[in-house]
Amino acid sequence: MPTISIFLVDDHQLVRDGIKALLIGVADLVILGEASSGKECFEKIAVTQPDILILDISLPDTSGIEITKRITEEYPNTRVLILSMYTDEDFILNSVKAGARGYLPKNTSREELLNAIYAIYEGEEFFADSISRIMMKSYVRKSKEDDTIIQRGPIPLTSREIEILKLFAEGFINKEISDQLDISIRTVETHKNHIMKKLELKSTVELIKYAIKNKVVEL
Repeated sequence: MPTISIFLVDDHQLVRDGIKALLIGVADLVILGEASSGKECFEKIAVTQPDILILDISLPDTSGIEITKRITEEYPNTRVLILSMYTDEDFILNSVKAGARGYLPKNTSREELLNAIYAIYEGEEFFADSISRIMMKSYVRKSKEDDTIIQRGPIPLTSREIEILKLFAEGFINKEISDQLDISIRTVETHKNHIMKKLELKSTVELIKYAIKNKVVEL
């Protein structure tokens, strides 16, 4: 794997030092720089343009959500991973809507942080289990109220893909599906990506809506 470049944005030096301590010694990771504010972030990102931006929600001059939106628009090759103590539904969903590819609480483990970095670098999404659970509950609730996705005829999925789609729509997260079906989390993610490609869906929200509206699952 090529070297993955990382930039850190958090207004607490102690947090930035802690992240660097977790990542130091990982051969294929390099930290290009760090910032403590939105203004400093954009000044440095314009020069460094890292692969991954690890970003806090709360900053002194702007929010991480606003930074995420701007980074996604101006530097599409830089993928945002939110690392925050804020795990309320609104913060999570607004971050994802702004373009964040992952979301982790600040008490995350080194292993999970590394898994998130690698997954996001490879073009996937990565959310901590606790974050995924909040997202799924919100998606299911909103899907019941939204009829924008209608039935498209026979569902062009394999029996395994339908099984996984059903579990997602019932609110199970990747790890729970992995454990229940005795397959790896990466296999679950691969199936999910195939499902979304076959159904021409662009987000987990649309995936859940499709399952409900096409009666893959009864809620």
